[in-house]
Amino acid sequence: MRIAVDAMGGDHAPEATVEGTVEALKEYRDISVILTGDKEMIKKELQKYDYPKERLEIIHCSEKIQTEDQPVKAIRRKKDSSMVVALRLVKEGQADAVVSAGNTGALMAGGLFILGRIKGIDRPALAPVYPHSGGYSVMIDGGANSECKAKNLEQFGIMGSIYSEQILGIDRPKVSLVNVGEEKGKGNELVKEAYELLENSDLNFQGNIEARDIPRGKTDVIVCDGFTGNVILKLTEGVAITLFDLLKEKFTASVPRKLAAIILKPGLREIKKAYDYTEEGGAPFVGVKGVLIKAHGSSNGKAFKNAIRKGRLFVEKDIVGKIESSVED
Repeated sequence: MRIAVDAMGGDHAPEATVEGTVEALKEYRDISVILTGDKEMIKKELQKYDYPKERLEIIHCSEKIQTEDQPVKAIRRKKDSSMVVALRLVKEGQADAVVSAGNTGALMAGGLFILGRIKGIDRPALAPVYPHSGGYSVMIDGGANSECKAKNLEQFGIMGSIYSEQILGIDRPKVSLVNVGEEKGKGNELVKEAYELLENSDLNFQGNIEARDIPRGKTDVIVCDGFTGNVILKLTEGVAITLFDLLKEKFTASVPRKLAAIILKPGLREIKKAYDYTEEGGAPFVGVKGVLIKAHGSSNGKAFKNAIRKGRLFVEKDIVGKIESSVED
């Protein structure tokens, strides 16, 4: 299995991308990695590590897509960028998956223009996992499509259900639609129409879910448009960071509290780990004809290693093939 990694994507590239790649090669002996980017910069970072050289290849690229670049123009004009070259490797069958922490819009555009959509899927979607009290749910869409049609939300439910079942190991996942109330008639015209489609599908549809119930783990697949999903994700991230900062402040305010913190530390560490994005590494763009993993822009080496792990899992479980079969059915 070959994974193409955009070595120049992200805030800490190529240091973090190289570190994550080396760690992944050591842990997963059934993969090889192709790093795309500035060859001299990559080789300089690789000098810091001992790694299986026979399973690592570097393809030099003269360009890099920047965060501020306009997505569609960047994909069309920067044909020798590390992102475009990595995507093209999958299109041409030279790699099985792409991992990138680069410009999200450009990666989405590249997935559409270079890899193409799965037949029957109108809008590919970003599908990050959402931590809750009992494990993880799949949120779809997490930010790729700000405006959607009801049919898109139905397709998101199908793709999210396959992801939940195959990657998270949940049998017949519960699918819910984000809304302002649980009742069937709630919400705007988009969610009302989507409700009807999901209710009449073969999915294990549970109806509407309010935002307050998402962290409680009441569903396995959280269906929403990308605008709503992205707001929920970033609000949750902000609340988690603020809460842990507040706990740290309060637990270090006095000696008795510091002693209590020592006792509680293992449990607090487990909670913090559940909300640490580096543990998951990245979120897949589902609906494109290829495995495409979007890592967080501020990803460190650990996050990149886990993003490569996720790409490996998606290839191993043939998620693209399963989505194609489900849509045909």
